[in-house]
Amino acid sequence: MSPVRTVQVLFSAPDAIYDEFHPAIVAALAAADVPAVVRADPDPAEVDYIVFTPNDLITDFSVFPRARAALSIWAGVDKALRNPTLTLPLARMVDPGQREGMVEYVTAHVLRHHVGMDRYILSSEGWTQIAPRLARQRRVAVLGLGELGGACAQALSALNFDVHGWSRRARALEGVTCHSGPEGLSEVLTGADIVVCLLPVTAQTENLLDAERLALLAHGAVVINPGRGALIDDAALIGALDGGHLGHATLDTFRVEPLPADHPFRKHPKITVSPHVASLVRVETSAGVIAENIRRGEAGLPFLHLINRQDGY
Repeated sequence: MSPVRTVQVLFSAPDAIYDEFHPAIVAALAAADVPAVVRADPDPAEVDYIVFTPNDLITDFSVFPRARAALSIWAGVDKALRNPTLTLPLARMVDPGQREGMVEYVTAHVLRHHVGMDRYILSSEGWTQIAPRLARQRRVAVLGLGELGGACAQALSALNFDVHGWSRRARALEGVTCHSGPEGLSEVLTGADIVVCLLPVTAQTENLLDAERLALLAHGAVVINPGRGALIDDAALIGALDGGHLGHATLDTFRVEPLPADHPFRKHPKITVSPHVASLVRVETSAGVIAENIRRGEAGLPFLHLINRQDGY
């Protein structure tokens, strides 16, 4: 009987993230019956799997000759894809806890803007009674119908919003009017009251919401971006807010993070800034995803959530 193989896992992350995630990853691998050693500094020649946060701690992935896959702790891997030495199968994080968190963030802010809660939160003066439209009278556009966008679109549909979704390729989601392709993008944006951006950043989606497309939205529309900062043309967004066409923007992701203290978004009266918290990865659930992918690799099964490098996601 051949001895049980011990899997060598490199976990590359800043110290604070390493300390937080390492025990959970070790425990999840044990629960999955995968004998493994998880370290920050193994011999590169012995590494079987690379678990990492896309950062500058690993600049050359070619020094890991026997590594089978690179498994990202984060959902966004656009920075990792720019590294020409990363030719291994690359899996992004699709975490059940992250998905739940995103649905809660998006739903909260859609309802906030739909009901007009800022009117009461920011001022308790006066007694002007304004009846907001009902959800079925409010058109919400969700850009991106993947794991996160699809879940958000269906949650909003369950609240009776008129939900339209857009993706590059045709999709079908119960309760959601789905659009795809260039013409579909114009259709989903035209007259939308609230737009939720949940697309990955690719050559095709960078600056997707430019001045021309923002002008398609309903007068007073709200933009919510918990996806990627580069999806929106910053100058066009400020122009549409200052010009009065847009009513508000709630932004959770930015081109530069942390968002600089002197950035125009910081003090703009029609912009809400949150510090990339819409869908933080949950340690326990994400560790289970990592362990399952390593188990699958050892069993010769396909990896979950692999990136299609041609599409960029």
